[in-house]
Amino acid sequence: MTIRVLVADDHEVVRLGLRSLLAGSEANVVAEASSAEDAVVAAHNDQIDVVLLDVRMGDGDGLGALGRIKSECPKLPVVMWSAHDNPSYVARAVALGASGYVLKGSPRDTLVDGLRKAASGANTWTRDSLRRVTGALATPRMAGDAEVPLTQRESEVLVELSRGSTNKEIAKTLQISYETVKEHVQHILRKIGVSDRTQAAVWAVRKGLV
Repeated sequence: MTIRVLVADDHEVVRLGLRSLLAGSEANVVAEASSAEDAVVAAHNDQIDVVLLDVRMGDGDGLGALGRIKSECPKLPVVMWSAHDNPSYVARAVALGASGYVLKGSPRDTLVDGLRKAASGANTWTRDSLRRVTGALATPRMAGDAEVPLTQRESEVLVELSRGSTNKEIAKTLQISYETVKEHVQHILRKIGVSDRTQAAVWAVRKGLV
């Protein structure tokens, strides 16, 4: 069985490396995308069995592209591909319907096995991965269906936080101080009734903010 793969990564060298890595296996790269937007468009190709989607790309958030792909092509399996072992990324990927999350440093067999399982309709989530985010995914929805009075700046911080950005990265993006970001994060956690950043990321997904 040949698995037809769409590879979405903004680095050409990575895409070329994947072609080389997967050569000779049952996974065959039949399409490429260099941006999140291109990935969403390419996902509509009915000759694709599974998407291997980079979490962070130059033109935007790969997890945002995941949400769009699963909305527009709900039956198409998507495996997230990342150099970042970030619980917020993993939690958002689970919440948005990804079939798995593979680190870029993983062995070839791990990647091929993940693509095979995803293409067959199974998922590749490991027990350890799910254990790390179980608490976030099971967060009570007491605030989920209620209006939460976040300020515009708090909403901006929450979106960046949900993308996996650190406080330092958020400060740089929004051009505010590191200490101000820390204060906003604490206010956000208190207002939406969660205890950590991963839970906040899942809450933001459920509210459709990211």
